[in-house]
Order: sequence, then structure tokens, then C-alpha cells
Amino acid sequence: MITIRKATSGDAPEIISFQQAMAMETEGMELVPDVLTKGVTAVFRDPAKGQYYVSEDSGRVVASLMITYEWSDWRNASIWWFQSVYVIPEYRRKGIFRMMYDHIRKEGMNSGIAGLRLYVESENVRAQKTYEAMGMNGNHYRTFEWMI
Repeated sequence: MITIRKATSGDAPEIISFQQAMAMETEGMELVPDVLTKGVTAVFRDPAKGQYYVSEDSGRVVASLMITYEWSDWRNASIWWFQSVYVIPEYRRKGIFRMMYDHIRKEGMNSGIAGLRLYVESENVRAQKTYEAMGMNGNHYRTFEWMI
């Protein structure tokens, strides 16, 4: 049985391994373990940075994601951003992300958010089709970045 819950610091090892796998799968990037570990644990130490959620199957963590917050003065409410979404390969295409999305959307609506957003790597067509099938669209904004 699949359950969705807010992650605890005890979930950090799984979240760290998921992020290493995602970076390699989607961008061919090997993350620096010490930097990643500090980044994940920083979220647990400071809830203003975000909140992790996990999906479990019979006690096994099979997916995780992070929500971060953007204040919208136009809407006088927060927008929650999905980040660091990862589902282990054998659980993909089984509706895990949809369950997590629905859970977080309900939680967000109860908290008075203005909406949900995410960004996706431009060549990750499978993920884009998943998000579109859930009623999200990528037509409104493009993301530009400057990174060190």
C-alpha cells in the first residue's frame, strides 16, 4: 500500500541517494556527496528552506520530492514549487507522482497557496508528458538561470 508523508531527517539517506541517481539520469552529473548531504540536511534544520515528502510502499521509501516556497505579491499568497522529484525506476509509471501531487495540492489548498509550479529539464519529455496529463502546463513562463 502506497502512503505519502512529510519526510523526517531519518529519510535523509534515501533522499540523498535519490538525488544522486536523478542528477546522473537526467543530466549525467555526479553530485559532490558532502555538498549534497549538507544541502539535504539544511532543509530539515530550517523549514523555511522547504519541506521534503516521501512515498512509501510497505515501509520502503520509493519516491521523494521537495517543496520550496515563493511569495507572490500579485496574489498575496505563496506558490509552492516542486523540486528534486525522484521515483525509483521500478515504481515509475504507477501513479506515484500523481498521488504525491494530489496529496500536496490538497495540503497547499488548505494552507491558502496561490498555486503549484515546477521546472523540468528541457529534454525530459517523459516527465513533461506526466505533468501535462495532470493538468499542468508549461506555456506561461520560461526559466532562465545563472549558476556558479
